[in-house]
Amino acid sequence: EEAGEHVLEVEVSLPELAELLGEELRLPAIRPRGREAVLSDVRRYRSIRRTGPESLRHFRRTFRTALRRQIAEGTYEPDRPVVVPRREDRRYRSWRIAEVPQSNAAVIYMMDVSGSMGTEQKEIVRIEAFWIDTWLRSQYRNIEVRYIVHDAAAREVDRHSFFHLRESGGTKISSAYELCSRIVEERYSPMEWNVYPFHFSDGDNWSGGDTRTCMELLREKLLPRVNVFCYGQVKSAYGSGQFKVDLDDELGDDGRVLTSEIPDREGILPSIRTFLGTGR
Repeated sequence: EEAGEHVLEVEVSLPELAELLGEELRLPAIRPRGREAVLSDVRRYRSIRRTGPESLRHFRRTFRTALRRQIAEGTYEPDRPVVVPRREDRRYRSWRIAEVPQSNAAVIYMMDVSGSMGTEQKEIVRIEAFWIDTWLRSQYRNIEVRYIVHDAAAREVDRHSFFHLRESGGTKISSAYELCSRIVEERYSPMEWNVYPFHFSDGDNWSGGDTRTCMELLREKLLPRVNVFCYGQVKSAYGSGQFKVDLDDELGDDGRVLTSEIPDREGILPSIRTFLGTGR
């Protein structure tokens, strides 16, 4: 009879997740822009020490230290995987002074919800958006998130609707870019806000003429006001993938335009590295 799988459940905070993501993808700290881009000193629990109050005990690090010790001592039995921390194994969180930008960030997600974007494509976008949010919230004090869906027309929705709506119409990407540029112009001055539009689709668009309209909107209205513009193309059974080709041809030399292909869930982390790896 085979031994069952033993799982240790450990709560991990969002700042810890952001730190793990940054380490895994080697993401640089973001340098905010705008007149609000000043640094303030804050205390963050990012250091580890051997002593401290029980309320600050780091259970995951304590468990890891105990496991390492038992393996070194030869007392760890894989057939009976019991890890018993001793007092000397205990590790505690300790604060240190960290510089945190006091600037503002606006994150605007856009997604094609036409018939070709199915449940799996939306789940990929949801997972990627979670990690993007987690990282950006670790870099900025104040973040506002907006959601735009589009098929042949665009509209702003709440977060739940963003990930669950599905329409049957065609796709007109320029409608999303027009709405996004209007929101940015009315609400998010580049002097005070760091703006991050993220657009996800399967690459289908209404026509070549609408794609040209998209390029004009990017050049004239969006790119002058944003830190970066990120386009993630999620593979679907029905999407042509043409929009990324056109975007790379037209604006691939502009460092503010970042594009990625996301063939499946394994493509999420490389896509995030592309989008957040510039430090802008």
